[in-house]
Amino acid sequence: MGKYQEDAKQLLKDIGGKENISAVTHCATRMRFVLNDESKADKDAIDDIPSVKGMFTNAGQFQVIIGNDVATFYNEFSDISGIEGVSKEETKKAAKKNQPALQRAIAVLAEIFTPIIPAIIVGGLILGFRNILEGIEFGGSTIVENSVFWAGVNDFLWLPGEAIFHFLPIGITWSITRKMGTTQILGIVLGITLVSPQLLNAYDVATTAAADIPNWDFGFFQIDKIGYQAQVIPAMLAGFLLAYLEIFFRKHIPEAVSMIFVPLLSLLPTIIAAHVILGPVGWWLGDLISKVVNAGLSSSVSWLFSFLFGGLYAPLVITGLHHMTNAIDLQLISSFDTTNLWPMIALSNIAQGSAVLAVVFLHRGNEKEEQVSIPATISCYLGVTEPAMFGINLKYVYPFVAAMIGSAFAGMFNNLMNVRANSIGVGGLPGILSINGEIGAGWWGFAIAMLIAFVIPLVLTAVFRKYNIFNKIDRVEPELVTPEGVVMTGETTVEDPSVANEKTETVTTEELFAPTDGTLLPIEEVSDPVFSQKMMGDGYAVQPKNGHVYAPVSGTISSIFETKHAIGILTPGGAEVLVHMGLDTVELKGEPFTIKVDEDEKVTPETLLAEMDLEKVTQAGKKTDILTVFTNAEKVSDLKVEKSGEVSAKSRLGEVILKG
Repeated sequence: MGKYQEDAKQLLKDIGGKENISAVTHCATRMRFVLNDESKADKDAIDDIPSVKGMFTNAGQFQVIIGNDVATFYNEFSDISGIEGVSKEETKKAAKKNQPALQRAIAVLAEIFTPIIPAIIVGGLILGFRNILEGIEFGGSTIVENSVFWAGVNDFLWLPGEAIFHFLPIGITWSITRKMGTTQILGIVLGITLVSPQLLNAYDVATTAAADIPNWDFGFFQIDKIGYQAQVIPAMLAGFLLAYLEIFFRKHIPEAVSMIFVPLLSLLPTIIAAHVILGPVGWWLGDLISKVVNAGLSSSVSWLFSFLFGGLYAPLVITGLHHMTNAIDLQLISSFDTTNLWPMIALSNIAQGSAVLAVVFLHRGNEKEEQVSIPATISCYLGVTEPAMFGINLKYVYPFVAAMIGSAFAGMFNNLMNVRANSIGVGGLPGILSINGEIGAGWWGFAIAMLIAFVIPLVLTAVFRKYNIFNKIDRVEPELVTPEGVVMTGETTVEDPSVANEKTETVTTEELFAPTDGTLLPIEEVSDPVFSQKMMGDGYAVQPKNGHVYAPVSGTISSIFETKHAIGILTPGGAEVLVHMGLDTVELKGEPFTIKVDEDEKVTPETLLAEMDLEKVTQAGKKTDILTVFTNAEKVSDLKVEKSGEVSAKSRLGEVILKG
């Protein structure tokens, strides 16, 4: 009998049987299912399967976390179920069938904006810093007025701060061609034609008389020479037209001449359509959307609009619909120079973090949960809410509701004070850097709104738990303590730890090392929630400077994943260590990796495990983080990483204490 045969049988039964599975595949740690009806999956029963370490649903996929042995589990599951697995890309395509049309459209929008969001955030932070230099006064004058140096810094930072916003159409058209699998350089060229210096800058259109707007004169008709700097919808319309034209002509033009005619017949008509039809229509539509949103946030019922948006933003994150706010924010900035929407998003991040912080306090002493809740709180305050919402708040429900209420009141106060942001920035506490200090209550108004978002969820979470409001699985029952030291709580009897018999157990200490040269990161900062929420276990990550990957511990190679991106090591003390090279690199099918060891080989921190082609990984759109994860958490008593910042390969980072 196989190692996981019984667990695989149980999973097949609990997931709704063979007939409920549309597609299945796996990566380095997870079984990935596309289910015909997710409601048929018994999640409580699945969670009780010994080899299952967690589960979650993402992008239409029901993902079950197994760990290092997922390949073995997958093979035994396939034998039992008779279901042949498919590639990860085919699974993604199948998963989209489970998504409503609106959710699929939003997913496309998210895929377009995700690659350019880092540049937008950097631009927002720089503009926020310039806002401080130009807005804060000392003795009646600003920093730039008092200092030649800071005036020069402020002037120079205009370049990176404004670049992404002025030339946003280039980023959008490039990202669309990347997502659609068409020629990316054509997308870049199209974007340039929308913001060319030959055109009247979009920021100057409103102040230019109609008679003074330049045009291309073709005798019997003219086309206005208007640029689309910072415009979102015109760029999206043009980008999709280009992509679909290229796909069409690829199918119908012979390959022998496709290199000439496909780019020509795709790009030229798109440029014409962009300036004659798509640009003007997109400008009008974008302007209409921004005016409607701005009107809602500045009308006589703005208090209600902002209260609802502040409260409902977190549920939007769950559905994925929050991605459309990026486009709306950018359009608001284009139309009004600032946005009154984004500050409320930053406040929602803070509210979710405060609700988790309350759970940390209420459940203090729960070391297993703290491995998720404490990092999730920190990530929320820095603008990333998914670990907190999916790891803690939605699990218990009442903290999630408390955070929604706190966010609603904070958003309403923020909008009543007319607090606006210069740009999209980092959410959470750093959000104050993007606030315009000269409009409305400015920084002080946002600071008070942050305090509201911090306090209300803390208080309500405690109240909801105490009185069992919105609380089904974390109910507080009266306690009766008997003289024998037994605590009676409702229907359960548990031994009082203060009088329990103490058990002695041996401990082993093993040293931890850097697997490569680079920047050491806490595992909580890794962008994959399976790792950052420690669903796989505790550990650390290094952002590599080169592709040489060494063993982070001494031990024996227990497994080498088929696609070469992950290696398992068993230490003398019994720790199961996963060395995971890159994020989502299972899709690369081993191409960027060269393995230098064999299974059952003894290794030390001096042993070169593998070489990773960082350029290939990056070009594929993947993160290069190298993770060291201790996957048998029950074995780990304490993990101490004593270093931070830049580290060198094979250098000692700390130690792990293992239970006997």
